[in-house]
Amino acid sequence: MRRLFDEELADLDSSFTEMGMLVSQTIQKAVQSFVDHDREGARQILENDHQINEREAAIEKKTFEMIALYQPVTTDLREIVTILKAVSVLERMGDQARNIANSTIRVKGTKHIASIEQELGVIGEMVANMVSQVMEYYVKNDALGAESIAEANHKLSQSAAKVRTDSVNGMKENADLVDSAADYLVIAGYLKRIGDYTTDIAEWIVYKRTGKIIELNPGYNFFI
Repeated sequence: MRRLFDEELADLDSSFTEMGMLVSQTIQKAVQSFVDHDREGARQILENDHQINEREAAIEKKTFEMIALYQPVTTDLREIVTILKAVSVLERMGDQARNIANSTIRVKGTKHIASIEQELGVIGEMVANMVSQVMEYYVKNDALGAESIAEANHKLSQSAAKVRTDSVNGMKENADLVDSAADYLVIAGYLKRIGDYTTDIAEWIVYKRTGKIIELNPGYNFFI
């Protein structure tokens, strides 16, 4: 029985990690599509969104089955609970990537601010790296590393705040830029939210490793 449990838990771990990598890649593609004004690329992201949702549903189903069948305790139960909680966070990250893709498709024929779009591209890369990093911490069971995600998210918040300031200034300076600047604000907000979600996963990694519930996103990282 223990061997079967270990094998199924390893499969569950792999499925969760693969979903995390898929979400990271999707975020990166979504931001790049927005920056490049690539509406076709954005449509592909929307068409593939079901893959993330289906993975979440399958992983959740598997966690419930394992809890019912094996009735795990202590560290085994914490690992399954961590996956159950964190997989829903990954799905919400995927929703934000979908929102970015929708924004890319909606925007058409407006004037752009190249410097802000470049900043958004950098933030998108930061966010995708944070997602990849937090998944690596999960695989390594690295609670200390997971806690460091909070610092990365604080830096991301500062970058998002700069986009907000630059977008507002752009609106003030040129009324023709209002539509584009409004979209920049929205995209920065989506990316900021994904950054917050990475800290949620980091908190569950700490729980998995130590059994302690901690707060890595106390609310000082605001956007609007």
